[in-house]
Amino acid sequence: MTIPTPEGAVRTGVGTDMDILVTRSGRTLPMLGAVGAKRELAFLPFPAEILEQGEACPPQHTPLQAPPTQLYTSPPFLPVLIGAGTGVALRALVYHLTTTYGPGTPLAIVDKEEDILAASALQAEFANIPITWITAKDSQNALLILTKLQFEHQHLPLQAYVNPFYMRLDREFYAAIAKACDASKRINFWERTRYPRFAAPLPRILLLTSKYFLMGEIISACERLEIPHYLLQVPDGEVGQTEFIEAFLSSVLEFKPDFVFTINHLGVDREGILTNLLEKLQLPLASWFVDNPHLILHLYSRLVSPWATLFTWDEDNLPSLTDLGFAHTRYLPLGVDIARFSPRLCSMRSTPPPNRPGQPATSWRADVSFVGNSMVSKVFHRMEKSALPPPLFAGYQKVAAGFSASNERSIRHYFRDNHPELLPFFDSFETTEQQLAYEAMLTWEATRQYRLSCVEATLPFAPLIVGDKGWLELLAEKDPWSYHPELNYYQDLPNFYPCSAINFNCTSKQMKGAVNQRVFDVPACEAFLLTDYRIQIEHLFEPGKEVVCYHSPEEATDLIRYYLNNPDKRTIIAQAARKRILAEHSYEHRLQTLAAHMRAIYGSS
Repeated sequence: MTIPTPEGAVRTGVGTDMDILVTRSGRTLPMLGAVGAKRELAFLPFPAEILEQGEACPPQHTPLQAPPTQLYTSPPFLPVLIGAGTGVALRALVYHLTTTYGPGTPLAIVDKEEDILAASALQAEFANIPITWITAKDSQNALLILTKLQFEHQHLPLQAYVNPFYMRLDREFYAAIAKACDASKRINFWERTRYPRFAAPLPRILLLTSKYFLMGEIISACERLEIPHYLLQVPDGEVGQTEFIEAFLSSVLEFKPDFVFTINHLGVDREGILTNLLEKLQLPLASWFVDNPHLILHLYSRLVSPWATLFTWDEDNLPSLTDLGFAHTRYLPLGVDIARFSPRLCSMRSTPPPNRPGQPATSWRADVSFVGNSMVSKVFHRMEKSALPPPLFAGYQKVAAGFSASNERSIRHYFRDNHPELLPFFDSFETTEQQLAYEAMLTWEATRQYRLSCVEATLPFAPLIVGDKGWLELLAEKDPWSYHPELNYYQDLPNFYPCSAINFNCTSKQMKGAVNQRVFDVPACEAFLLTDYRIQIEHLFEPGKEVVCYHSPEEATDLIRYYLNNPDKRTIIAQAARKRILAEHSYEHRLQTLAAHMRAIYGSS
């Protein structure tokens, strides 16, 4: 039986006869062989006197630590040695960089061959030289480190010196590195990105597109307003990948945007590569948060930048965002796509819904309907993720109810003022993610309790409940009501809302002052909405004339009864609300407002 030769690398010889024998796939190859040092030096485009320094042995014979005193120029590139080899080429390269550009000249070495590095002992030999050793096994991770290094050195182009021996070891890996280095030299980024910002009446917007539902509305608004825009797809994986950065820079050079736009910070990497790049480009970023920004921004707490403006749909978030260090924060409420949500006739069958608890609805037509999540599954999954200590688990429902009834927006501040005995357990979570999962769980539990109490106020009117199956659990013993599974936001809801005499709404407890999407979508269809009161609704509609609000479940029952008996008043209010939406609350209005803020902040930059 043949025993396969184990892979590895062995150092042989001494002085000028030193070599490394590398075994791969049963074959053993010398890195230098009979040709000796000249074989490894052949890929360096240097004069003979420099190459001789690589042949000299031992390495301390070369003036690496004490270069001659002279005036140096900054290197026009960031040198990258692909494959450290035996050290012959490395010594010549270091000598060249040190004597030409001075001590401290940066150098990156990409080499994932652990056995060769160990045999050569080069990392120890060059421990006092400013070398970035990149030993990542995946080419994308290696390129990510190179990209970070570029940003630290004014985004110098990468100059690759490729050891051919490493192409024989893993061509796919090392060729990808060499290709990226070559691409970085073809574009003089900085000179070509110094174009005037906001020079035209209409802004030019680079959209970081994603699968988030709101981006389609923003794209449509750009098209209707004839705002020049360019779509750059955010990758599903690590956003800091060199391919994305290269595509981003190419987009900037080709399209010349006035600012970059994203939703909920999607496309902004945690490491700060994109943030640092935008700052170097002096290209502003507009990030519109339409969910709780604090559940997202904890990942980016060190990436505060004057070139980022945060917009939030909830005005209550502005003070806390400022406290995080963001100089530019603005209130921008949700809006509606008036091309999609518009008056129409209910096209579903008109058979009245049955009155048995949870019975499947045979029609969308109803006196009262509610569309929303029960929060049952959301609470359960967050509870699993947060791994609650027993004291926090034992009383979470009571704590959630207290938080719901309070005016406090912060879970931590609520604990401090109302449950100081629980604060140490809240602070004992091992990770920020667990802490945030617990905050989300309490918020969803508060929403579950509140939403259930509000929906129960509609039960005297045999409501149609549209949502997840958690409602079948929460309302199992209640009567009468009908159930319909979740509807598609884009395809179904514009047709669903006109089918109800009263569209009932109750807001999530993650926002105690802001309004949700339904406050805009329902009246845009010229359908009647009854919603819970939120103070910020007064910025958007005139209560009593353009919107009807209830302050408690008991009041909701009375208002439902009143407006079911007064269809003419429902019509007047719905028409007035749609008129207000057409005048102020479309996504075209939101985009124009956002662009005006960006021009005011950065237009003279």
